[in-house]
Amino acid sequence: MSVLFAIDTKTEEIIVSESSKGSKEIIFIERIGRQDNAVLYNAIVTLTGITKAINFDITIFKAMDKVCQMIYNKHKETA
Repeated sequence: MSVLFAIDTKTEEIIVSESSKGSKEIIFIERIGRQDNAVLYNAIVTLTGITKAINFDITIFKAMDKVCQMIYNKHKETA
């Protein structure tokens, strides 16, 4: 399973979902408020910004995604 992240800018929440490789099905996991984990929120904002870059670099995207995954896993451990 791959963990997917999105930002809801209206509520300032991270939307966490998961999906199996090759599947079109996305399963909602949870919402995390910015105030509950500002570091993760800012990392996801950065990840989203990388996807919008004119000179998109998949290597940088994958590295930042790994950082987001690591921060999220640490969040789960302490929640």
